[in-house]
Amino acid sequence: MSTSRPPGFDRRTFLQAVGVTTAAAGAAALGGGTAQAATSPAPPTVVNAGFEDGLAGWKTSGTSGASHVDAVGHTGRGRLTHWAATDYAATTEQKITGLRPGWWTVRAWVKSGGALGASRLEIAAGGKVGASIVVPNTESGDGWVQIGASARIRSRSATIRLRTVAPGGSWATMDDVTVTADRVVRETRGADLSAVPKNEDHGAVYYDARGHRRAPEVILAGAGANLGRLKVWVNPADGYNDQAHVVKMGRRIKRAGMKLLVDFHYSDTWADPGAQWPPAAWKDLDAADLTAKVAEHTTSVLTALRRAGATADYVQIGNEINPGMLWPLGQTWDVDPGDDVTDPQWDNLAAFLTAGANAAKAVSRRTRVFLHLTNINQGVPTWWFDQVVARKVPFDLIGLSFYGYWHGSFADIQNAISVLSDRYDKDVMVLETAYPWTLADHPTLHWENVINTESELVAGYPATPASQMFYLRALQDVVAAAPGGRGLGTVWWEPAWTAVEGNGWDPTDPTSGNAWENQAVFDWSGKVLPALATFAPDVDRDC
Repeated sequence: MSTSRPPGFDRRTFLQAVGVTTAAAGAAALGGGTAQAATSPAPPTVVNAGFEDGLAGWKTSGTSGASHVDAVGHTGRGRLTHWAATDYAATTEQKITGLRPGWWTVRAWVKSGGALGASRLEIAAGGKVGASIVVPNTESGDGWVQIGASARIRSRSATIRLRTVAPGGSWATMDDVTVTADRVVRETRGADLSAVPKNEDHGAVYYDARGHRRAPEVILAGAGANLGRLKVWVNPADGYNDQAHVVKMGRRIKRAGMKLLVDFHYSDTWADPGAQWPPAAWKDLDAADLTAKVAEHTTSVLTALRRAGATADYVQIGNEINPGMLWPLGQTWDVDPGDDVTDPQWDNLAAFLTAGANAAKAVSRRTRVFLHLTNINQGVPTWWFDQVVARKVPFDLIGLSFYGYWHGSFADIQNAISVLSDRYDKDVMVLETAYPWTLADHPTLHWENVINTESELVAGYPATPASQMFYLRALQDVVAAAPGGRGLGTVWWEPAWTAVEGNGWDPTDPTSGNAWENQAVFDWSGKVLPALATFAPDVDRDC
């Protein structure tokens, strides 16, 4: 296969263009990552939940010696481990009594390595498995993650277990097990569909698992996707992602039965940590006039959507705005978090954000406002939110970008969700994520992929269709089970941006190519990949 590509492609420029640089009110509106029971009974006791007393209280079965207790747990001195040198099966379980009928969740802190999907956390009753959650592969870091499996139990008892069927050398470990009367739900399973109109105009077609040609939003919604995200630019060079196209695509998303999230970039092109420049028509305006333009543009787009019958359910006021937006007047990246909170750049940014949020609410009070950041690998951005909260910027929800090959481990994103939701009393959603199903370029459109080498991948997750599916589902489960119960879900960035001539990453260059097609949910022929299954909703499991 040829690896040549047209002259002029600059991978560093593309990476910069996509942002790669060197409780209660929200839960009621969105459904919440964990819906707490109205009147929760006292939680039942899990005997030896931290494995401090070896395997006391637990029953083991399967390959002899494959279930054992190792030193140094999530907390305390012990943890359960499943491991054997050759192919093995291991089950470690405990029967919990004293339940009343209703939703119950088993949670555990876990790690695993080796074969994907080999270990599962389960809750069962009456001989029937109510829920079975794959233990995420955590080879990319040494942090523990919490996962939870929920089922509606009709009897007075249930069995909780860790079950592993694996090739030799694969392992899983578990600690600090709890059972509570609530439910963990992957509430939001979204897809950014911004590239679809241009893709279709340039010849892209999409096929469902049966080979039937369908609109991509219909395929995704039919599988269970419940939110569509669209970016909007002010006056883009290629004429796409403008107000007119967003309105048309917004109507399609709504007709497919999904909610709509509008992502305001306040730019003519990509706005992200590497570039937050204003639209050309706004570049000479002062802060007061820019504030007015933000309100005007936000009002115009959202009003047009409302009149078209596609009122936005959520909006982002800015895209990945760690460094501020509308540079240089709203630039904050180079501002020391310890600076005086009266810094004029922060004041300008607060004015821009407030204008956008207020404009969104004026069009529809039910529209929920996100502030969207990224780069949690540089630290949980409390320094940023402290500044905007001090200036009383109104917002409802926190959005994060999280790409595991850039932004850290599952433990990192889970920690960020818990810290931010607790500190600011806001629900948190991963508004951008993706993972490759191959490292190869398209057979005929040879543009170097953003992620194209083994060394760039998340450890334990090779670039295969099955691994792509396992990765996204693992992230969904980690978000939903984040301590505090405020992780709302995930949005796949551009799952339908397949490779077609003419729809590249640069809106000013019609010859630029798509370096993202290996992270779509459709293959090179346009047929949907196994990762479509991750959009399926959590079912009401009775046992």
